Amino acid sequence: MAQVEKIAQTCGDGCCAPPPLVLPARPKVDLDRTPLIRQAFRLEWLTIGWMVVEAVVALAAGIAAGSLVLVAFGLDSVIELVSAGVLVWRLSVELRNGEAFSENAERIASRIGGALLFTLAAYVVVAAGWNLWWQLGEEFSWPGLVVTLLAIPAMRYLARRKLDLAEKLGSRALRADAIEAITCGWLSFVAVVSLTAQALFGFWWIDSVGSLAIVWLLVKEGREAWTGECCAACA
Repeated sequence: MAQVEKIAQTCGDGCCAPPPLVLPARPKVDLDRTPLIRQAFRLEWLTIGWMVVEAVVALAAGIAAGSLVLVAFGLDSVIELVSAGVLVWRLSVELRNGEAFSENAERIASRIGGALLFTLAAYVVVAAGWNLWWQLGEEFSWPGLVVTLLAIPAMRYLARRKLDLAEKLGSRALRADAIEAITCGWLSFVAVVSLTAQALFGFWWIDSVGSLAIVWLLVKEGREAWTGECCAACA
């Protein structure tokens, strides 16, 4: 009887109690970064809205006029649209899981953008070579001129804001996205010059030559996005 009481007393002291339930720690989200991430979200959604308009108008005008420089500009807008969508996903990953979980998203975002830009550069070279070989010209496009003119200040604004946020967040993918906006601004400038020269002088070859002038920008941007070299300052 005494032995039973001793066992009961020992169990009452907690030796027989089940171990406490330990829940896995939730990912730590840096609250100081949250306002910056939300600003980046707004910029990316603004980018998506503008790129939809830009891509539709440029591609429709380029196909209708047979303009390679406008088609290339429209395809670059589609690439930026994809890049913005990937950035929205990357920012969502950090908001849900914290900064450490966004590293893989960073690499995927940069690689996707780089691969798409290499593809666009190859397309421009082949199409421009074909048009120059067969001496294929194009028609002037007012819608194309208007959308490329509007894209210059729009891309300047988006690029400056994204570069600022990329530096504060230390985001390679956001910086690469900003570089794409800068390239889009240069593409807009090249397209405006090409279309204006076409309207003034009627040179049949100006569209193909103008499109080849942007290939080095596409290759440079694609290489930097793929390797992450342009983002060394953000590492």
